[in-house]
Amino acid sequence: MYRFDQREYDRRMRWYRDARFGLFFHFGLYSIPARGEWVRSDERLTAEDYQPFFDAFEPTRFDARQWARAAKNAGARYAVLTAKHHDGFCLFDADNTDYKSTKAPRCGRDIVREFLDAFRAEGLRVGLYYSVIDWLHPDFPHYGDRYHPLRDDPAAGNEGRVWERYVTYFHQQVRQLCTDYGKLDLMWFDFSYDDMRGEKWHAAQLADMVRSLQPGIILNNRLEVSGEGFGSLYECAPTPWHGDFVTPEKMIPPDGLHDVRGGELAWESCVTMNNNWGYVRTDRHYKSAELLIKKLVECVSKGGNMILNIGPTAAGEFPPEADAILAGIGRWMAKNGESIYGCGRAGLEKPDWGRFTRSGNALYLHIYENALGPLPVPQVKKDAVRSVTMLADGSEVPISTSWVHSDYPQVCFLDLGPDPALPDETDTVVKIVLKEDA
Repeated sequence: MYRFDQREYDRRMRWYRDARFGLFFHFGLYSIPARGEWVRSDERLTAEDYQPFFDAFEPTRFDARQWARAAKNAGARYAVLTAKHHDGFCLFDADNTDYKSTKAPRCGRDIVREFLDAFRAEGLRVGLYYSVIDWLHPDFPHYGDRYHPLRDDPAAGNEGRVWERYVTYFHQQVRQLCTDYGKLDLMWFDFSYDDMRGEKWHAAQLADMVRSLQPGIILNNRLEVSGEGFGSLYECAPTPWHGDFVTPEKMIPPDGLHDVRGGELAWESCVTMNNNWGYVRTDRHYKSAELLIKKLVECVSKGGNMILNIGPTAAGEFPPEADAILAGIGRWMAKNGESIYGCGRAGLEKPDWGRFTRSGNALYLHIYENALGPLPVPQVKKDAVRSVTMLADGSEVPISTSWVHSDYPQVCFLDLGPDPALPDETDTVVKIVLKEDA
């Protein structure tokens, strides 16, 4: 049985803490009604109501290689696909159900396998999302459950439903994902609520199985909690099914996350491009690439990761807005990714003009607005600086000698030149290399 070991934990988490930026893909039958991945629950749809989407699932323009290239060009280092969401539909060739993409009459494809092969080929780390909830399975609670589509229908009842049979069913699917699909870097379980958490899922057995079949795999914390809650690593009392990282949803923690003893917790802010996870045709409230770049920087500056979601269309394509956002992020990352990968907290107070990230003796200044005159760098002394350069092109940035800041002799001021407009209006990154003893 798995037992927590700090050194082994730190070893398996190294790549994840260095990667900092990942992509999430919510894709499935719900992409057809295009009203979100919770449409069956939200609209109380019966299995019969939902069946036409299975019959119509035909992602003719799904090209996993194109997805993978777009992810790599955006600067993502890992990617996670919904192998099964709450509706029970599997995007892989599950042995114990016909409710899967390979049996959908107009599909006949193993989407998970195509995804994993393509993303590995581009050198990205790969993960799978798996919902431990299943609204289709006859042994999953119906009437009275908080989320089931038939929760308000007394006729749905729960007589004859055998929980252990359901647990066996979904454990078999997870085992198959961990056995038949090559190396997985990450498993993203979703999610716990009410009394449905921890050992209700036979979580110790489940997590031990996954870790045994996939040595070094990383698990999130949602066998314990949902988007709310931190989990047992936070309590410094890790259960056998503890999450390796915390998963705040659609928000960034005000000061990152620490355990009860003040130690740094690994965490990942899961963020939507618009307001939904699955494709919603009418949701055009897309965040700009500029905002998402700054939010990625914010996550890193607080010691966390960001995983950015895309909800592909029913045909299997990215919405055009998503393509444009990824391209914008990619242009910035191509020049400034060094200030993201392998970086974290700087240990300095947030400056007025932007944020800091840091890796060893390299301090990265993310400048969102220029100063009037030379730019002050709080808490950095001039005699601690070895070199200053623009990260995008490697050009030298002089330390200012202007008389205007002569009253602050210990503070390092940078001369960004006479143009009040910053070279990159989204985020101009300046790299300061500090002396070894600084």
